[in-house]
Amino acid sequence: MNLNSIVSAFTSMSLKEVKLARHFCVVCAKKRYFFMLKESDIYVRCAGCLSSTASLSIVSVLTEFNLIEKSSSVYELSSRGTLFRFLQRKSSSFTFSEFFSDVELGTEKNGVLCQDVQNLTFPEQSFDLCTSTDVFEHVPDDTRGFENIYRVLKDNGKLVFTVPIDVNANTIQRAILHDNGEIEHLEPPEYHGDPISRTGKILAYRNYGADIVEKLKLIGFRQASIEYPRDITPWAYARPVILACK
Repeated sequence: MNLNSIVSAFTSMSLKEVKLARHFCVVCAKKRYFFMLKESDIYVRCAGCLSSTASLSIVSVLTEFNLIEKSSSVYELSSRGTLFRFLQRKSSSFTFSEFFSDVELGTEKNGVLCQDVQNLTFPEQSFDLCTSTDVFEHVPDDTRGFENIYRVLKDNGKLVFTVPIDVNANTIQRAILHDNGEIEHLEPPEYHGDPISRTGKILAYRNYGADIVEKLKLIGFRQASIEYPRDITPWAYARPVILACK
């Protein structure tokens, strides 16, 4: 849910339908008004920084485990949003990227570095911390993506990210990208919003379950867990956050 959809939702609702409450925002680091347009975590925002529950949840975990420090070298798999701005502000060495299909990996487009998480161009052990918000469900070969993140993390480096996840189920593979470029749909196609692509939507290759923890351990991470942030919004909405340590 981006800013345009928030504005659109506001204009189609009466003020009586919008819930407001003051609460401490972990991104702003102060009390702010929060608003909720509908009874769902995707419709909750901090009115000060417009952080979503995903961004709030990741920042909560970063803060709780003291993972973001001025000395940290941080890599974020996006070039926008409140988590991006938080990391940019807090870290002394900050790298960010997007995937563009029309430019060479490792080059820039409009000042943004082009990277494919399945084939990162960074040297081994480049970063202390890697983060992403709802990215890996859209990566055709997520195993290769996690392996690349593992490679570019320093020893004891951390991967912190969110994905749509059902912690009471196992991962469901929705689609497979074959070597010839054809996509085989195993389930009805599911698309999510994407502000970068021209189409404005991006295919979800899978719906994650609790078994993502074991997948990360098999790749080589010595520890992996699903963290559950608490008290980050007035209405107890939060997102599970996956934390993996190399």
